[in-house]
Amino acid sequence: MASIGKTRLDSGWLAARSTEVSLSGTQLTTTHPPSGPTAPWLNAVVPGTVLATLVENKVVPDPFYGLQNETIIDIADSGREYYTFWFFTTFQSKLSGNQHLDLNFRGINYSAEVYLNGHKKVMPKGMFRRHSLDVTDILHPDGQNLLAVLVHPPDHPGRIPPKGGQGGDHEIGKDVATQYVQGWDWMAPIRDRNTGIWDEVSVSITGPVNIIDPHLVSSFFDDYKRVYLHATTELENRSAWVAECSLNIQVSTGVEGNICLVEHLQTQHLSIPAGSQVQYTFPELFFYKPDLWWPNGMGKQSLYNVHITVDVKGYGESDAWSHLFGFRKIESHIDSTTGGRLFKVNGQPIFIRGGNWILSDGLLRLSKERYETDIKFHADMNFNMIRCWGGGLAERPEFYHYCDIYGLLVWEEFWITGDVDGRGDPVSNPNGPQDHDLFLICARDTVKLLRNHPSLALWVGGNEQVPPDDINKALNNDLRLHPYFENSNEISKSSEDLSAVSKDPSQYLDGTRVYIQGSLWDGFADGKGGFTDGPYEIQNPEAFFKNDFYSHGFNPEVGSVGMPVAETIRATMPQEGWQIPLFKMLPNGYTEEVPNPIWEYHKYIPYSKPKKCVDQIELYGTPKDLDDFCLKAQLANYIQYRALLEGWTSRMWSKYTGVLIWKTQNPWTGLRGQFYDHLLDQTAGFYGCRCAAEPIHVQLNLATYFIEVVNTTSDELSNIAIEASVWDLEGTCPYYKVFENLSAPAKKTVPIVEMKYPKSKNPKPVFFLLLKLYRTSDFGILSRNFYWLHLSGGDYKLLEPYRRKKIPLKITSKVFIKGSTYEIEMHVENVDKKADSRSLTYMNNFTAKQGNGDLDMASVEPAASGTDEKNEVGLFQRMFRSFTKENGSLKVTEVNGADVGVAFFLHFSVHALKTDHKEGEDTRILPVHYSDNYFSLVPGEVMPIKITFKVPPGVTPRVTLHGWNYHGGHTVH
Repeated sequence: MASIGKTRLDSGWLAARSTEVSLSGTQLTTTHPPSGPTAPWLNAVVPGTVLATLVENKVVPDPFYGLQNETIIDIADSGREYYTFWFFTTFQSKLSGNQHLDLNFRGINYSAEVYLNGHKKVMPKGMFRRHSLDVTDILHPDGQNLLAVLVHPPDHPGRIPPKGGQGGDHEIGKDVATQYVQGWDWMAPIRDRNTGIWDEVSVSITGPVNIIDPHLVSSFFDDYKRVYLHATTELENRSAWVAECSLNIQVSTGVEGNICLVEHLQTQHLSIPAGSQVQYTFPELFFYKPDLWWPNGMGKQSLYNVHITVDVKGYGESDAWSHLFGFRKIESHIDSTTGGRLFKVNGQPIFIRGGNWILSDGLLRLSKERYETDIKFHADMNFNMIRCWGGGLAERPEFYHYCDIYGLLVWEEFWITGDVDGRGDPVSNPNGPQDHDLFLICARDTVKLLRNHPSLALWVGGNEQVPPDDINKALNNDLRLHPYFENSNEISKSSEDLSAVSKDPSQYLDGTRVYIQGSLWDGFADGKGGFTDGPYEIQNPEAFFKNDFYSHGFNPEVGSVGMPVAETIRATMPQEGWQIPLFKMLPNGYTEEVPNPIWEYHKYIPYSKPKKCVDQIELYGTPKDLDDFCLKAQLANYIQYRALLEGWTSRMWSKYTGVLIWKTQNPWTGLRGQFYDHLLDQTAGFYGCRCAAEPIHVQLNLATYFIEVVNTTSDELSNIAIEASVWDLEGTCPYYKVFENLSAPAKKTVPIVEMKYPKSKNPKPVFFLLLKLYRTSDFGILSRNFYWLHLSGGDYKLLEPYRRKKIPLKITSKVFIKGSTYEIEMHVENVDKKADSRSLTYMNNFTAKQGNGDLDMASVEPAASGTDEKNEVGLFQRMFRSFTKENGSLKVTEVNGADVGVAFFLHFSVHALKTDHKEGEDTRILPVHYSDNYFSLVPGEVMPIKITFKVPPGVTPRVTLHGWNYHGGHTVH
């Protein structure tokens, strides 16, 4: 008997253009299967797209490099047949009596015909729907099965107008598919419109009864002490007789390794008539004070494994299903003070600081590894929400898996955008997609796919637009809240009272999350659909703190610059793309940047806004070359995004309830709105956000120059102090103050005192300010924040000669290795002999942060279990991995220097050690997780840094330190 469970079909696929294959699907899967990757057949990327397969096989160049996308024929010019492809693979499966095999496609774009062993099945249209085919009766007796899938592109791929535009000519909006593929102001068009088998393909074996889409819901009583787990599932009996079933539900927690603690085990008996499908609701399971799931920065992300099995009398275990589940309650309402939507998790208000997300990769080369990096990066930035923008994907379960683990709330949007659906230029598709029934089929299926994830916070009808009336009405009805979740006030009634007035909440399609009709409605932006999000350009940093900057309570999109490091430009563009912009002086005294054509194509956004904002790169002096430009851009990135978040947080609850930055990343090699590039290297803006969004934070209000303490936690801070020190470019400390006996109430931003150095006698035109918030009991650092500042109306040009200063450093490092994973602990010390002895916090003894921001990138994984499906969601464990020490001693590296002062803007990078290094070759090892980067050290200060990364086979890594005062790069390990 074959083992029950799921097996992915993610390797061994071939692909060929349909016009180059003369055989029929029946022939391909019977008498004439392709024998291998010989013309016209290619090794295929599945899951993936046609274009991903063509790029992988070098049939077309990398569309994300330079201007190469322009050399690839667009579907509008080639016709749909050109991107209509066959995909072929084989799989082994031999069933015994009463077993069934389903062939599952989790996503096809856009329609397909499936052939298995000569039998044809037609797949209905729609990018965001699952397909499951019972192919039991057409499996080959010898167990070798031949599968061919003919995939057709979207019906309305549209054309790309000469000027580009938001969503091209908007034709793609007639289909239920991704809309970004026709290009946007941050994205070049995708030539095949993402045609392909873009998501997981699998086969699953069950007995006579299978489990379909269980729904898990938790309800809370008595201040979260009494908790009930509700569970409903569909069960299908595919046999010709009544199935006598034992239905089991087990709830367990991971303790250590493969050891689990079973919290609940319940068995129910039921009979299912032959050939029928029934819905079954378990008696609710009671928990007393379970560990709750909290968003990043608020507490732990406690997860339980819920395992459901069905045993059939005379057969045995017929099917099994597992899912990680978090006990948590998410509520929201429109706040009367700010007019913004205010979210609560487990009864606690949460100030939303997060970002907009498009998708991992524009060619849909999606992977668990990439998703984990993406989501951990967001957690590392101390973000607590990701908005999945409506022109992109309905995100995948793997995305949500890591959001569950790292504590990122998710705003999931359906596939409507104002630009494409009725509000664009030209106006088109005012009635949305042509097939409204198809849209709703995809929406309902997406809800079933994602609804059990604790990270999923709300559904939204569309981006800057509401769905057509009939769709909106249907979604409102389908996603209506269960009565328990309608009232944001804590319910004190018993579970029995609740069940007496309404059906079990797990019987709803969702019932637990609010549905908002559009991203500019009902507590977002002006709440009425006006285009009141944005702006999307460089700002003077102090502007974010001013009363007139943004007048609504929750901004779903505010964006700015996103220049990556120079190595990324060299890795993604030919030499003509290494030319920096021309700085054109205008009559009004402002500068206009004129970028090269490749940067223009990659949607570069300038660091100046004539009449509004002086060039934030030129403040440091006109850049000389690419390295100089990109380094100065990182200085501007750090200041820009730290100021954005600090400005919002300065008005926490008094003016704002949240903000989402447009955007956190790019699905290609774009040059705007990102905190890490497509190659997964962080910009300095990443660390500006990480600093500004920490749960407990000390900051300088750039408009008032008041020092403020931010406490987003639910505990009051008492017996705390602030150390404020100003350092000049000569290495002296003209201003040093300690403010003691401070306290900060829970969930509040408190102005403490004005920082008056700029008003002192003869202040320096450029100076550094170091703020430290610490506990007076043990000098434990709660927050550290370093600023470089100039006097009003000035600039940073004095920092240019400061680059010549050589500040001595001492770097102590220890390496731990496990398999291919390296973890390096660094201590970086500014050993300037004139260190100021007044500071009691120079060692930077940081207190532990809440949440998972500082966990190893691979420290939380589902443990291995019996089947492929169980591997995904099996027994959950959270442990630091055990590392073997590379060698027994510490390594000490000294960077010599005779100067005194601040070691400014230090940043590490990790490279592959190569003896035959070619000029311009990208030797970086990516991704790397740094506990901090782009940091500065005042004299005598020590900074602990942890660096974690995986190394490709056969590669020796080296860690390099650069900085404003350190140009050539120093190998420190």
